[in-house]
Amino acid sequence: MNRLASPLIAFLIFVHSPLWGAEVKIPVIKDGEAQVIKELEDSDYWIRHDLWVETEFDTDGDGKLDRMHVAVTRPRQTDTQSLKLPVVYNSSPYFAGTTGNDDYFWDVRQELGDPPPNRSAAPDIEREGTRPIISKRHISDWLPRGYVVVHSSAPGTGLSQGCPTVGGDPEALAPKAVIDWLCGRGKGFTEPVGGEPVEAYWCSGKVGMTGTSYNGTIPLAAATTGVEGLEVIIPVAPNTSYYHYYRSNGLVRHPGGYLGEDIDILYDFIHSGGDEAIQEYCDCNVRDELMHGNQDRATGDYNDFWYTRDYLNRIDGVKAAVLMAHAFNDWNVVPEHSIRIYQALQKNGIETQLFMHQGGHGGPPPIDMMNRWFTHYLFDVDNGVPNGSKAWIVRENDDRGKPTEYADYPNPDAEDVVVYPVAGAPQQGKLQTTPIDQPSTETLVDNFSFSGDALAQAEFTEHRLIYTTPKLAKDTHLSGAPRIKLRLACDRPAANLSVWLVSLPWNTDRRAKITDNIITRGWADPQNIKSIRESEPLVPGQYYDMEFDLQPDDQVIAKGQQIGLMIMSSDRDFTLHPTPGTELTIDLQQTQLSLPIVGGELEFEPEN
Repeated sequence: MNRLASPLIAFLIFVHSPLWGAEVKIPVIKDGEAQVIKELEDSDYWIRHDLWVETEFDTDGDGKLDRMHVAVTRPRQTDTQSLKLPVVYNSSPYFAGTTGNDDYFWDVRQELGDPPPNRSAAPDIEREGTRPIISKRHISDWLPRGYVVVHSSAPGTGLSQGCPTVGGDPEALAPKAVIDWLCGRGKGFTEPVGGEPVEAYWCSGKVGMTGTSYNGTIPLAAATTGVEGLEVIIPVAPNTSYYHYYRSNGLVRHPGGYLGEDIDILYDFIHSGGDEAIQEYCDCNVRDELMHGNQDRATGDYNDFWYTRDYLNRIDGVKAAVLMAHAFNDWNVVPEHSIRIYQALQKNGIETQLFMHQGGHGGPPPIDMMNRWFTHYLFDVDNGVPNGSKAWIVRENDDRGKPTEYADYPNPDAEDVVVYPVAGAPQQGKLQTTPIDQPSTETLVDNFSFSGDALAQAEFTEHRLIYTTPKLAKDTHLSGAPRIKLRLACDRPAANLSVWLVSLPWNTDRRAKITDNIITRGWADPQNIKSIRESEPLVPGQYYDMEFDLQPDDQVIAKGQQIGLMIMSSDRDFTLHPTPGTELTIDLQQTQLSLPIVGGELEFEPEN
């Protein structure tokens, strides 16, 4: 039985340690948080080793169960004092490197409903990193506080076997296998094939997971398996549904900054593992057959392929406590990813809280907040974490480390205030709190050449419709997801539909904050009015009723600003780019916007 995958390393650490034999108390708790312990800070006295954990799946078709590459970094006291410590675990498909090249993205110059143009496959990834270190992330934060830190490469990446399935079952079962091994139930080996068994004799049986973006998705995936020993997860900006990442309400919609990306592109981006024969098998069976055969860039419809890659559909398996973290201005992994999971966990009675900030993609909770969560669930310290406020939101001008506490999200005091558009095209129309009493329509002409930013600032243009409130008489706090209800007609069988909520006048200063101009956005496909699973071509000239949420937000719009509703067709930075010229006509009498305002109508006071 191999207790250390690198016994020579351990021997050198023990012999040269000036603290050989010194007893160290782990953990040291102060004010409900695990403190940094001086004797654990020197990395020269850490034990590092790697191994391979056997899973329950064979994705690469070689007839053998895939093994995941795992790296361990732990205090030497786990051997000198035979300590059993909890684990902070981080798994990723990125550790071994990525393609990092957008030359192989899909061409978005595509007519809606047509098969997409062919694209070239990305080149093979040159794997980064050497044994036994997969990654050094999180180690300096948590090991000196008395934790073991574990990393693993996701299936089909680095030295982990198998194929990347991007949201498929193996991405949940792989970290489950590692947690099973940490808790004494799984099998670990010194080599990817054969090798001697390795035990995690230093693990207390309690595991916490964290990570950002894809690395934040994997903790949620693991938690949906209900694996015993996973006590707490802190996912930061996780992608909780690949449909919601690459589609919106039936529309092909790309993540911000990655125009032309789709799930097969992400596969190429991360596929850094396996020999040539295995890579060919994975490319053929996973990327070409499974993904190309089901992702459907022609219609953007929902199907079983996307269903299995939505963790909301597996949420009943979650037993671990969850601290969700996200940003309201994350246009890569949009904020609904975390909000929808947070709300579902609450309904299921899972201990959960929400940390939200006003920045862009990423941004973990303050270290003291994470510390309290790990300390409570992994060291069993009664520090009040499950009690108190449920939502912690960083206000617009505050430091990210100083969130404001709220009873919940959306703010319980938020009430829908409905506003109605009044014609004004091709300039600005108005938003008012009373419906119009006469029939009224306005038409816009699609042209992807103009960005949403440019259209919001334009004084006169036919390429968007925009309606604004009077200037606000006081600061106005929005909390929740605005909802648009409209009636439209199109002169063609298909069209993009994009809706922005903006704060005007537009701040053109290059130092403008991310919250100054765009409040929130939303996208939808008019062909999916009846069903998100099936597109139905539009009858030119016929009116259709649509209703959908914009992305959730929590923002204070400053006194003197105007809230603007902008309706356009193609969104240059997010949607496909069909040939310009499609006309959308909006029936204003049947169009309205619901704004979730804290305090309701009493707090919504436009200037007269």
